[in-house]
Amino acid sequence: MPADKEMKNKIIKGLFWKILENGGAQGLQFVVAVILARLLSPAEYGQVGIIMIFITISNVIVQNGFSVALVQKKDSDETDFSSVFYFSLAAAAVIYGLLYLAAPAIGRFYGNPLLGQIVRVLGLVLFPGAVISVQTAYVSRRMEFRGLFLATISAAAVSGIVSIAMAYTGYGVWAMVGQQMVYYGALMVSLFIHVRWRPRQVFSLSRVQGMLSFGWKLLLASLIDTIFTNLYGLIMGKIYNDAMLGAYNRGEQFPRLITTNLSAAIQAVLLPAFSSQQEDIGMVRSMTSRAIRTSSFLVLPMLFGLIAVADTMVLALLGEKWLICVPYLRIMCVAYAFYPIHITNLQAINAVGRSDIFLRLEIIKKMVGIVGLVIGIRYSPVILVSIKASVDFLCVFINAWPNKKLLGYSVGRQLRDIASSILLSAFMCLCVYGLQFVLPGGVWLKLGIQILAGAVIYMGLAWMFRMESFRYLLETIRNRR
Repeated sequence: MPADKEMKNKIIKGLFWKILENGGAQGLQFVVAVILARLLSPAEYGQVGIIMIFITISNVIVQNGFSVALVQKKDSDETDFSSVFYFSLAAAAVIYGLLYLAAPAIGRFYGNPLLGQIVRVLGLVLFPGAVISVQTAYVSRRMEFRGLFLATISAAAVSGIVSIAMAYTGYGVWAMVGQQMVYYGALMVSLFIHVRWRPRQVFSLSRVQGMLSFGWKLLLASLIDTIFTNLYGLIMGKIYNDAMLGAYNRGEQFPRLITTNLSAAIQAVLLPAFSSQQEDIGMVRSMTSRAIRTSSFLVLPMLFGLIAVADTMVLALLGEKWLICVPYLRIMCVAYAFYPIHITNLQAINAVGRSDIFLRLEIIKKMVGIVGLVIGIRYSPVILVSIKASVDFLCVFINAWPNKKLLGYSVGRQLRDIASSILLSAFMCLCVYGLQFVLPGGVWLKLGIQILAGAVIYMGLAWMFRMESFRYLLETIRNRR
């Protein structure tokens, strides 16, 4: 089999299992979240949302940088993986110690002592998180995503059952804490069952230092991105109230569920694929273009459709008390619409070894974002989040700009590649939105008809206009039979 065809088959197979893993796990977590939303209040969601911001930032310090370096490095071996394993656990211990000491201050800052207790309990997920980062790097390196799929689905199912049981029996906010604790622990154990890698009794500081020379830029860039992304939640929790933060988090969850599934698949599968071809710029450019066109063809109609059915869906799934999240849901759909393009461009930059450019991009984007944040906090939460969406859209062009020189793939060409998907998605959105005003029956019937109509309109137009991405996906499906 020719090398390029073999690589294409590996990418398709890897994307299949990675999308299945993310889609299955997030699908289960979505169902669990809907049930929990019926049992818990927006204020309770907001309380855990505040603490999850601190945990997420801490996890970035523990997990990021080294995991990407393990995948990007051409000759990673058992010494590399084991060394990063022990180093990550040591980092987790240090970060958890800092969180433990800071917990009372966090509770005082937000005027809720319970938050300090949650920090100390939920911070324990840093330890299994450190292990999982090395396990997933091993999987990505070898593009063996089937084991990761099985482990993730198992962890999502077990943690979902535990959290629902806790919420139903009156544990309140601790039900969501329990969900996170069980998920991380179960995922780590499941990965040891389904993935062949085991840490060895070997540690090389020189190997860690070598990967740190590449990974620290990615770590710093990821840390900047995570802090800034969650800064909106921190500010909303402080300036406004827990219920408002809960509404924002719930509204963001729906578009994030769609985009992070495909984006995580792109990141996990394309980085090793790009890295293996990093000396062939033409191949990397071709793979980047294909990933952008295909991901946009799939993601854009889902997010535009979500904008159209937002009212009906929230009322059907979550109930009337959660309608306050609808404006945030629609705004964040716009913010996430081009997220796969963000990820694909950045992975191409990482693959050719330009982590310095990656870091500079993050600094530039955050400088722009801070300006938007300073302006937004003077107004209502809706205006604040709208400015965030505008900044995220601008960041699409910032991320894409370096690849004009690195790959010969300009911003204009990227926009031309996705223009047809944007136009068809926008037309479908208008049609589906209008249906809610003429359809009879209850919310579930309306939601079902709107979703079906959106799928028929978009796929029908794609077939009618013979869109290249549509034909490519059909051909790929046929060839896999």
